[in-house]
Amino acid sequence: MRTLFTHLIMLLPAIAAGESFYLPPLDVDVIGSIRITEALQEDTLLDVALRFDVGQEEILRANPDVDRWLPGENTKITIPTRYVLPSAPRRGLVLNVPEMRIYYYPEPEPGQPSEIHTYPVGIGRMDWATPLGETRLVARIKDPSWRPPESIRKEHEADGDPLPTIVPAGPDNPLGRYALKLDIPGYLIHSTNKLYGVGMRVSHGCIRMLPEDMERLFPLVTIHTPVRIINQPAKAGWQGDLLFLEVHPPLEEDQAGRDALVETVMDVIHEAKMGHPVKLSIGAIKRAIDEQSGIPVMISEVE
Repeated sequence: MRTLFTHLIMLLPAIAAGESFYLPPLDVDVIGSIRITEALQEDTLLDVALRFDVGQEEILRANPDVDRWLPGENTKITIPTRYVLPSAPRRGLVLNVPEMRIYYYPEPEPGQPSEIHTYPVGIGRMDWATPLGETRLVARIKDPSWRPPESIRKEHEADGDPLPTIVPAGPDNPLGRYALKLDIPGYLIHSTNKLYGVGMRVSHGCIRMLPEDMERLFPLVTIHTPVRIINQPAKAGWQGDLLFLEVHPPLEEDQAGRDALVETVMDVIHEAKMGHPVKLSIGAIKRAIDEQSGIPVMISEVE
């Protein structure tokens, strides 16, 4: 079953402005594929990221030797569009904070196959961290106005950039055209007018999405859609008979040295391989930990 599904997954076309795939069976955890493109003369690395709907940090980690501002015409750019699914129930919205990526598992229409959609997101910076936990959507708002909290207004005033008490809907509104309200007071998933902040820790805790992505997600979700916000810098999962490891840099406030990350990695590998005899490549595991590229690395040895 795994091998057959693996071939089907690889044949699915990737969709720009959000990746969409058929949802694999529970014993398959890896979706998508790595792509290679060539930079145009006028490109920055961040232009390429926007073109392929990946976040800033994602494109930088996947291309550590490429100049972010002047990659150069015809420079080969790795597009990191293979993902190990988070270790969480496959329903509703799942946001993995260190990955800065959200996964949506819609309820399938009768007679239709299940799907999964995934999008890059911007999250709260260290002093305004996006909260973890289980919640749900409580409102869907089109053309929202923004009422900056007093704490944010004070911060802007201190920087010489005072904010009004209400920012009306329109091109200057940082919430964009669509917002999804969480059952956590003051927190939203919303589009943005600052595209380059997607895939970075730049917000005051809210979750930012590219306008095109939010435009696609907004009509799909409903009030009461469950939302899980998790912290998984390391994920391990299967594609066919192959075990993959995906490692992202831990959040700054969680970094406790290499030993702590190694322990986290070994824990997720142990959980993934339970019941599956597999010979592990220690070299591949070490490379994934060292690079923290966010690209799934095969860690099972093929005999």
